Amino acid sequence: MIRRPHREPRRERRGEPAALLVVGLGNPGSEFAGTRHNVGAEVVGLLADRHGGALRKSRELALVAEVRIGGERVALAFPQTYMNESGQAVGRLARRHGIDDPARVVVVHDELDLPVGYLRVKAGGGLAGHNGLKSITAHLRTQDYLRVRIGVGRPPGRQSGADHVLRRPGRAEATELAIVVQEAADAVEAILADGVDAAMGRFNYRS
Repeated sequence: MIRRPHREPRRERRGEPAALLVVGLGNPGSEFAGTRHNVGAEVVGLLADRHGGALRKSRELALVAEVRIGGERVALAFPQTYMNESGQAVGRLARRHGIDDPARVVVVHDELDLPVGYLRVKAGGGLAGHNGLKSITAHLRTQDYLRVRIGVGRPPGRQSGADHVLRRPGRAEATELAIVVQEAADAVEAILADGVDAAMGRFNYRS
């Protein structure tokens, strides 16, 4: 009788666990680039540029870069599902990068309830009707992940919130958002270096 070599059951590949998984929310495709809904994705792209990474397609339904920030391994991701299904990618990415503590997941997203140019760092909390956060919460089975919230303001008049976030801002607003995108990237680095409480004290300074 010929003995076949014993095969171990296939397991999901894991490397060194990431210190943080940073997810920038948005919609894929050139038609959504530069819209208010994609400011989170812009932050992740900026962090990749700052730290010598390049976002590339992955099997986890996202563009992903792995970088070192202050000697720590950080996974950066822009889900390539549409916003409403962001949790599919985040759940897979958390498993892939060995994330078992929701406090090591940072979600960067647009926020209608904050004026344009405002930034808030937050640990856990509600979902404020944000469909991307709803999906992530469903897949992680917790709301206790960290958020970096970028204010895009409420729409004028009777325009719906959905229409507002899916449009590109005017020149003055775009300039202001470009500044807060830089600050949001700084906030992610501060969370990694000093912890979320210190980051909140530094960046949540506007009343």
